[in-house]
Amino acid sequence: MGEIVGAGLLAHVPTIVLPEADRLELNEGKEITLVTGLRQLRQDVFERDAANDYDTVVVLDSHWATTVEFVVTAQARRAGLFTSEELPRGMCRMPYDFPGDPELAHNVAAFADKHGTWITPIDDEYLPIYYATLNLWKYLGEGLPDKRWVTIGVCQTGDMEDHLRLGRALADGIAATPGRRVLIIASGALSHTFWPLRELRDHEASDPVHIRTPEAREADQQRIAWFKEGRHDKVLDTMDEFWKFKPEAKFFHYLMMAGALGERHCTARARQYGAYENSVGTGQAHLWFDRPAGGWTADHTPAQESTHA
Repeated sequence: MGEIVGAGLLAHVPTIVLPEADRLELNEGKEITLVTGLRQLRQDVFERDAANDYDTVVVLDSHWATTVEFVVTAQARRAGLFTSEELPRGMCRMPYDFPGDPELAHNVAAFADKHGTWITPIDDEYLPIYYATLNLWKYLGEGLPDKRWVTIGVCQTGDMEDHLRLGRALADGIAATPGRRVLIIASGALSHTFWPLRELRDHEASDPVHIRTPEAREADQQRIAWFKEGRHDKVLDTMDEFWKFKPEAKFFHYLMMAGALGERHCTARARQYGAYENSVGTGQAHLWFDRPAGGWTADHTPAQESTHA
């Protein structure tokens, strides 16, 4: 039986893969903590006893938007060069090469009917890759050649319930894969409104003062606090409020992860790596959830079940 052994809500902003000199120039001479945070996360989790702790990483990619179904990558290996259509100046001909996990991909898809959704595994070697997956692999996966990486996209016609259903199917597919130990990454931002082009270059530093509005900054920081308290129920109960601040991909990357971890019953507390930072108006943070000793829903109480923020 497979199991989910860790999970994270992680930022993938283009800035993290720029040359160090460029990062410092954009950030008033200081390194952005999204970079130092990922380096520390790699040491603490992705390199820690790497032979035994996990074997597969599943990325829930907020940049990959499908339309009529969820798609999970099913290639035995993905390799190539990546140039971003969004920012080719900063992400140009980036090499990648890592094994996939076809068995897991097909097992996840096999649970689509049970959860009333549509999931298709695709093994086409020409299937595009997106930097919401690749930028994190560069920090957390490159140099660990035996670790498998799989990506699942969001579905742009889906809603909150659809993405929770995908997460439930993901959890069942992992459980049905013998011996598999999986890390889940929800790759995406919190609030996600950019500054207009003519103003944008005045707001490239990482200081949260540059978040698009004070209200968006406050909403992000409230959710970070809830994550640190293990209050996933509060985050889920207030999605209508959070959508007012346009979280990236409607926060579907997180909702898929929540569906896999027990939704409102999940009690895992976040460890933050680096600071809460701005990226041209958007709210970014690295939050890592270790599995509680008793499981993802350990210590869930009736009080949490009935709480509505």
